[in-house]
Amino acid sequence: MNLIRNRDRTVEQHIVRRGIQDKTVARAMRTVPREMFVDPGFEEFAYEDAPLSIGQGQTISQPFIVALMIEKADLDAGDKVLEVGTGSGYAAAVVSRIARHVYTVERHGALAQQARERFGRLGYSNIDVRIGDGSKGWAKAAPFDAIIVSAGAPEVPPSLKEQLDLGGRLIIPVGHDDGQRLKRIIRTGADAFEEEDLGGVFFVPLIGEDAWTATHPLYTSAAQPERTPAQMISDAAETFSSVDDESFTHLFDRFADSRIVLLGESTHGTAEFYRARAAISRYLIERHGFNLIAVEADWPDAAAIDRLIAGRSLSQAHPFERFPVWMWHNEEFIEFIRWMRAENIRRQASRMGPIRFYGLDLYNMAGSIRMVIDYLERVSPDAAVVARERYGCLSPWQNNPATYGRAILSDAYKSCEDAVSQQCQELLARSFSENDGSDDGFLDATQSARLLAAAERYYRIMYYGGSKAWNLRDSYMAETVEHLLDFHGPAAKMIVWAHNSHIGDARFAEMAAARDELNLGQLCRQRFDGMTSLIGCGTHSGEVLAASDWDGQAEKKRINPALAESYEHLCHQAGKKWFLLDFERNQDLHARLIDQRLQRFIGVIYRPETERMSHYMLTSLPQQYDAFVWFDETHALTPLYQQQAAGGGQETFPFGL
Repeated sequence: MNLIRNRDRTVEQHIVRRGIQDKTVARAMRTVPREMFVDPGFEEFAYEDAPLSIGQGQTISQPFIVALMIEKADLDAGDKVLEVGTGSGYAAAVVSRIARHVYTVERHGALAQQARERFGRLGYSNIDVRIGDGSKGWAKAAPFDAIIVSAGAPEVPPSLKEQLDLGGRLIIPVGHDDGQRLKRIIRTGADAFEEEDLGGVFFVPLIGEDAWTATHPLYTSAAQPERTPAQMISDAAETFSSVDDESFTHLFDRFADSRIVLLGESTHGTAEFYRARAAISRYLIERHGFNLIAVEADWPDAAAIDRLIAGRSLSQAHPFERFPVWMWHNEEFIEFIRWMRAENIRRQASRMGPIRFYGLDLYNMAGSIRMVIDYLERVSPDAAVVARERYGCLSPWQNNPATYGRAILSDAYKSCEDAVSQQCQELLARSFSENDGSDDGFLDATQSARLLAAAERYYRIMYYGGSKAWNLRDSYMAETVEHLLDFHGPAAKMIVWAHNSHIGDARFAEMAAARDELNLGQLCRQRFDGMTSLIGCGTHSGEVLAASDWDGQAEKKRINPALAESYEHLCHQAGKKWFLLDFERNQDLHARLIDQRLQRFIGVIYRPETERMSHYMLTSLPQQYDAFVWFDETHALTPLYQQQAAGGGQETFPFGL
């Protein structure tokens, strides 16, 4: 069970959408783990919008009622609050995340002690618990800015009204079992009160005794000042000294049980992101059995690297020649290729399975056509003839496929949809009848056929604008991930390298809310629930390798300091150079950062002169990612350039290894 995600869903569906408008209440309810306030074995029911029994004839109120009562109490950060009817302690815990100090009274000693222990385990030190008569309030701690009563009374107890400060609010259910009304009482003068009816409710009865329990004396604890988001980031930050040091790589042991680990980047041109992803990948491969690398690159190009690290001849003479060339033609990536090739040599000697390297993207039509034809010529020359004829429709466009969609829109040329779809279907049908699933040539051919079918649709719809082209591309990436895991069997474990915009969960960004877009991270979470980890990367300032326009030259550019309204600015304010934030392990931080802020996204183009419009969108960082790796200042990738080799020939990537 992903209880944090269940909690977020409950707050969104049963709290926010039902009319609770106070963001501090929603944030507090996202912070407090309700599963810790139910009996063992009932955790799976913790986020249903219903009351749950907690023993002693008492219940933990449904989340919406808790939120409603706290919102109507109109709490401020400096308030002192009395809660009557501690019960499980859940409502007091939520209040404690908003108010300065909470006093809570419970008549059942076992429940009071249990709640006190829960507060201690959570580190909630601004809550005092007392066993006693809640109808008498807590006179020695009065006056209170607010009093919240979690049990029904036949009428408003005078002691509670007297313990309100001027302007104080009392929220209490009043009436008999079959006719309780939720009341808000506001003290407007020494003996003057205003009363408001908030609607019908049903609570357990408030049982009043004559006196407090003298054997449980009053005690106090120091109030905790509210920490800023930057301070909370600083407290939660897990720092490291270098991406090549164990202080960094050991941080990722926590993701060892995932089947898919997606590693992001906030730019396509930052050296630290490539080095970090390489270090994480090496560690997960060596220590935790990961064996597949899939990257935001075209299948035929990545297949050339896969053959290279396996010690075989290249299937493509010059991979990664499409813009942006520097995204893979760089020293940082070359270093990782060298490591993969050396690791595969070691594995071969140890009779271990090799590391495999694959591309997830769909742009390379020419290379994909060649892979299908080459495979069919080897296994079925007659089928290769048919495939050549079908793909002939795409031949005029294969080197500049963007023009295909424009030509189809003009009605001057025939769509190739039927031809490429039929070829893909026939090749996949051949797989089930003639192939045992172990032939890499067959895998290349079938995936290339899928790519061509997806690419044909992509280039046909991209001229219409909107979200369809983006959604088709990321859906294709997710399907490729699924096909690869199926092909390699249940023991396969995959690491994905892609931009933050692909690996963050789009449901928690403007991508979904404003543009109706989905993405790879979202689809992996949905298809591999509980087996997927999304890890983003970010930076505040430094350098980046990027172009000014599409198909432009790579330039080393200065990155503007992050905007003040952004998550990146908060990370910079935390005052630590390099660190990891784990949102699953830091529930206070998760809740504090959950409201949407700006997040920066730099792709292959960087235009600092239009920074806000070109490179930021609203997101919820802790909902998009499971963890976030931070580098406060970063450096540009080191690009490779063609060099004159000995004898006058050209030494080109990847032959210079």
